[in-house]
Amino acid sequence: MKSETPPTRIGLYALAFGLFLGLAILKFGNPVILDYKITPPATPGEYWVDAWPTRWANWILWPLALAGAGIFFARPLRWPGVSWLWLLPCLWFGWQLLSATQTVDGNLTAITLCQFAGCLCCYFIGALNLGRGRNLRWLLVALLLAFAFCLVRGINQRLFEFPQSRQMLVEGERAGWTNIPPELMVEMKRDQAIITTNGVDVANPVMLAKFANGRVMGTLVYPNALAGVILLLLPVSLVLAFTSASRLRPPLPAAVTGLTVFLGGLAFFWTGSKLGWLIAMAMAVTCLLRLPWPVPVKGAALAGVAVIGFGIFAVRFHSYFAGGATSAGARLDYWRAAVTTVWEKPLLGTGPGTFQRPYARLKVPEAEMARLTHNDYLEQFSDSGVVGGMLYAAWITLGLVTVGRRVWHSADPIAFAIFLGVLGWFIQGLGEFSLYVPALAWTAFTLLGFLLAATANEIDKPSGADYATRRP
Repeated sequence: MKSETPPTRIGLYALAFGLFLGLAILKFGNPVILDYKITPPATPGEYWVDAWPTRWANWILWPLALAGAGIFFARPLRWPGVSWLWLLPCLWFGWQLLSATQTVDGNLTAITLCQFAGCLCCYFIGALNLGRGRNLRWLLVALLLAFAFCLVRGINQRLFEFPQSRQMLVEGERAGWTNIPPELMVEMKRDQAIITTNGVDVANPVMLAKFANGRVMGTLVYPNALAGVILLLLPVSLVLAFTSASRLRPPLPAAVTGLTVFLGGLAFFWTGSKLGWLIAMAMAVTCLLRLPWPVPVKGAALAGVAVIGFGIFAVRFHSYFAGGATSAGARLDYWRAAVTTVWEKPLLGTGPGTFQRPYARLKVPEAEMARLTHNDYLEQFSDSGVVGGMLYAAWITLGLVTVGRRVWHSADPIAFAIFLGVLGWFIQGLGEFSLYVPALAWTAFTLLGFLLAATANEIDKPSGADYATRRP
């Protein structure tokens, strides 16, 4: 019989994988289909500040996966949960490979398949390697440090970076760009902060509007992506801040918890994510429903969340709806085109990651071009057909239901916080394209796999020990 791997070895692997996921949040926050637009950094400063090509993430993940396989096969083989939860993802990925044989764009499909393989890999690493023993703290230590840096970067964008960048563009254009060093001009043109119109260099009005709007994205591709990672990681950050700081002397516990709420709440508010706000309200309601409060008290709390949440929503996004809710209208056009594509190619779709090809033909003339459907589930149907979409939806639904049943009555707040974040992130997938962003998708699937293993047998064979401290 194979012997168990020493806990220290598994812990070190969890720490290494947490470092990788933290690096992904900081550097691999763009959709994989935009990899060709990312200029590889060439100087130490660019490595520190700029995003990295998403294909680099695979160069790190696969060696880690091989190391994880070595650790896994050194232990008794055991799948933590319902057998369908390893079969469905394998069937889903197999169907993606089958769909790829009929793709309308081989390059887009190739990089998307790498992304999906990474999702599968992270899910199984979380389930088979990280969900045992004292691995949670090692996994989260680097991941949450990177998350904190991402939040601070977002707040810095709102308070300093965006106002300064806008002022520089306005003053530069007024001065005929004579106050901008030549090397900086080249960089700003490369980033399209400066565009040429009728032979004259002018500040890009889109960038000026972006800086004036002040919606922050941290280290990720755009504001809604930052909202997604906050939904995913802020619940467990709050629980860990509270439980860890409770061992300290007053007033340090309140200060640590308050700082976490301040950073996460402020960055989330400044993302301006409308769907994210509604999901956050639903997550708050879920927490209240789980509390053992008397019905009248619980009802009053739920009413308070609804009144305050919808009140802030109405005030915060009043101008958006007064302006015609253009992004919501654009999404409806994406979804209409996706449904049409499913109708035209119901079996294998157009190939993983290729929505932009049929959309270029199906979009209304006045609509802006889109590369992704802004609905991860609908894009699965559009890109890989009805079977591919159903397999993905079944996998995610069964996984969330299985883990949710296990943690709902659990006394462990950390397990419930991780589940709440994962649930919120997958719900956000109804209106976003986070499945195609390594930083988001790989982290979410790792945590889903981790929960599946860490909460195994919570219903049938409850354990009195906290899963984060249970030994293999």
